[in-house]
Amino acid sequence: MLTRSVLTSLEIDRIVGAAQAEAARNGWTVAIGVADEGGHPLALHRMDGCAPIGAYVAMEKARSAAIGRRETKGYEDMINAGRTAFLAVAEFSRGLLEGGVPILVDGQCIGAIGVSGVKPDQDAQIARAGVAAIPT
Repeated sequence: MLTRSVLTSLEIDRIVGAAQAEAARNGWTVAIGVADEGGHPLALHRMDGCAPIGAYVAMEKARSAAIGRRETKGYEDMINAGRTAFLAVAEFSRGLLEGGVPILVDGQCIGAIGVSGVKPDQDAQIARAGVAAIPT
């Protein structure tokens, strides 16, 4: 039987707090979503001034990063390079924009963070700051 790490409310609060701090440092207003390893929502924070759609997109990015076990930028790049058939995976295709980052501990995905509200690389920068807030 395997043993694995899981996200607790303490880690989730640290992730969201660090991501929010990174966004605030840069003057960005975003939505931040955290999902467990199966893509199920654990937390959602929409900063004041972020468009409501940001909350939806952030959670979908987190979900896609968690179940795909990779950053969502890889999917976006793949589709932009011409592999549009991947969009046929309907349940998976809603969060295939840059800004979703898996949370890996000892090589195992224990969840993911998704950020939406600014430029794609800025979303990813904020998400990575969230992941960096916990030991991996």
